[in-house]
Amino acid sequence: MKTITFTDPHRQKHFEFFLHMDQPHFNICGNVEVGPFLEWVKQKGLVFTPTIAYALARTANEIAAFRYRIRGQEVVEYETVQPSFTVKTEISEVFSFCTVAYHPDFDIFYQSARAKMDRMKTNPSFEDEPGRDDYLFMSAFPWVSFTSFQHAMHYSPIDAVPRIAWGKYFRLGDSMLIPISVQAHHAVVDGVHMGQFFERLQTFFTFPDKLMKHR
Repeated sequence: MKTITFTDPHRQKHFEFFLHMDQPHFNICGNVEVGPFLEWVKQKGLVFTPTIAYALARTANEIAAFRYRIRGQEVVEYETVQPSFTVKTEISEVFSFCTVAYHPDFDIFYQSARAKMDRMKTNPSFEDEPGRDDYLFMSAFPWVSFTSFQHAMHYSPIDAVPRIAWGKYFRLGDSMLIPISVQAHHAVVDGVHMGQFFERLQTFFTFPDKLMKHR
């Protein structure tokens, strides 16, 4: 983890402007073409949830702004941030959190995620580690092809953890689309970063073999 100094005076003003807002998060929700990705998941015999969690986590980790967190008046950058996504349980009708250490190698992440998901089915967790914010909070909402999404959260102390959600995929003409919602603190994530996220995610969904190649 390292401290970030904004050398651009206008960027620093942008940070200060949004830092002190009562509701500093903004949310972008869009439909992403997911057809090639779904076919790839089927051909590989993969489970959808850990696979899309990896795609989303890798996309976020490859954009520095999604690894920024706020410490008072300062910004720090994590080397990696860890996906914590919702999974069904076998002992309750409500979900469990499933936090998996991010790894750029798909196979390593996937196997770790499958094992953790199996444990959460019968031993669910609903707690975050106190004082820790190197998360990417993710929610699955497979019942509805939503057009907007709002996450529950605290605003004090400052919470700069991005929230990402995916919904029910649907066909529109010749395309298969999935709604993706991304919510982030505007002091550290701007519209350009949101645009980069959706563009990069679309690349992974269009050419899913790229997910098997890591830097």
